[in-house]
Amino acid sequence: MNEDNLENLTTEQWSRVLAESLPYFKQWCGKVVVVKYGGNAMLNEELKQAVMEDIVLLSTIGIKVVLVHGGGPEINKMLEKIGKEPKFIDGLRYTDAETMEVVQMVLTGKLNKDIVGILLQKGGRAVGLSGVDAGLLRATKTEKDLGFVGEVQEVNPEIITSLLDKGFIPVISTVASGIDGDSSCYNINADTAAAKIAVALHAEKFVQLTNVPGVLRKMEDPSTLIKRIEKTALGSLKATGIIAGGMIPKIDCCLTALEGGVARTHIIDGRVKHSLLIEMFSDRGIGTMIY
Repeated sequence: MNEDNLENLTTEQWSRVLAESLPYFKQWCGKVVVVKYGGNAMLNEELKQAVMEDIVLLSTIGIKVVLVHGGGPEINKMLEKIGKEPKFIDGLRYTDAETMEVVQMVLTGKLNKDIVGILLQKGGRAVGLSGVDAGLLRATKTEKDLGFVGEVQEVNPEIITSLLDKGFIPVISTVASGIDGDSSCYNINADTAAAKIAVALHAEKFVQLTNVPGVLRKMEDPSTLIKRIEKTALGSLKATGIIAGGMIPKIDCCLTALEGGVARTHIIDGRVKHSLLIEMFSDRGIGTMIY
């Protein structure tokens, strides 16, 4: 069902939609759901508004939503404005000291507060955090020399749980502080940070909003979507090339969450308006669930 034909629903059809949703409202009330937000859903203003509406609705009915965001395209735009060319090594951003300043400014400043502002406008109660706040994320430098790019070693979720218990929506940008006396700040991959935050919070569900329908058996053919994948099947799907390229790190993040005790993980299409609500509150769901 897409938004174009929603207005054509009969009263009976609307009743079915609402009745189908009610058990899910009860199922998820009081549970922690971590959403990693990025991709087209972040770049497109209409989609951004829809995602924020979804998040506020989830919070309003008692679901404890944690929103973790990246911001690669916005960082690139700012680097271009100051005349600095973004540098990548094997597809990973090289973050020198000057770039790290831009990352902090964009992620913890502009983007984070923009998101909080929209949530407030939609009627939500949101608080912006970075991984530096209250020692939320602590990291060490990656083995590959990428400058100030880090790998999360510790998640200290007390500040998140405190906000959730008071009915707030934590909005987290993935900049981390160093560990063991290291005073540096590190740029952290948002997908991996979100997965580790989900583990630390004992989340019931971890959702990644992406630019693809989910895991496809045939690239560019949405009809070949695999709706459910048991984690034991991931190895063979990688070996046959069905899971490849940019999907591999997303799947690996799901695996990190599952192995850490998160019950369900999802990769869903952020280009579909209200895809988060479709996943949470309908029998058909959307995207791929890895369990």
